[in-house]
Amino acid sequence: MNRRRWIKRAAIGSALAGVAYPFLEAKWCRVARRTVTIPNLRGPFEGMTVAFLSDVHHGPYVPRVYVRSIVEMTNALRPDLVLLGGDYCHHGPRYIAPAIEELGRLRASMGRFAVLGNHDHWDGYRPSVEALEDARIPLLRNSGAWIDRGSARLRVGGVGDLWCDRPDVGKALGDSTVEDASIVLSHNPDVAETLTDPRVGLMLSGHTHGGQVVVPFYGAPCVPSAFGQKYLRGLVRGPACNVYIGRGAGTISPPVRLFCRPEVVLLTLTGRAQA
Repeated sequence: MNRRRWIKRAAIGSALAGVAYPFLEAKWCRVARRTVTIPNLRGPFEGMTVAFLSDVHHGPYVPRVYVRSIVEMTNALRPDLVLLGGDYCHHGPRYIAPAIEELGRLRASMGRFAVLGNHDHWDGYRPSVEALEDARIPLLRNSGAWIDRGSARLRVGGVGDLWCDRPDVGKALGDSTVEDASIVLSHNPDVAETLTDPRVGLMLSGHTHGGQVVVPFYGAPCVPSAFGQKYLRGLVRGPACNVYIGRGAGTISPPVRLFCRPEVVLLTLTGRAQA
């Protein structure tokens, strides 16, 4: 093979690899680990681990076997608590039950809780609720639950989707006080901009997919948020509390990711302020 032909074939191969890579990255799920501070977190909860999954989007682009692999990845982390941030399906109600059936295999010693996202409403609110009931995963729709460990307690609340429901953080927090530690699940992080309740210790959200496609030195061209890149991903300070936004485990159309791998989030909780 002469040099010119070799260069031509190498160029073609590189171009094909470049085209294929975003499709491959969409299934290259990672574990994102972060230690986060929860105000008023008591000693018995120090070091507690929370697995957070959002935007699984089982559908034409996210097969059931992939959802199963995400569940296995999460279970291998042996989290104390599993929180699900909504958008379990994409592109039709037939994908709802299989997605949530797989998520029903998640294991956590201190429980599993979920909220719904906009796609769960669009593809079938009632089937989504029923599937979560069948999987024995409590749905937090403007409601919450107490987790007790010794003499300490932690409030886990969840609110309705901002686009398709009516979020009510007050109901989610129930009878908690400013002396209690709390985590609030909200599929859409824009809810954080409406918060004035001082009882919220940390909000967990998804929805933005981390932009799904991120252009170096520019950012994500498309972010489904009224606040631009602010709630793109990771730990962000909102007006009243910190918000952690996961990139999500799945994709929607176009079914690609670029410099934005899908992720399972594993948070370690602490009551100590981080430097």
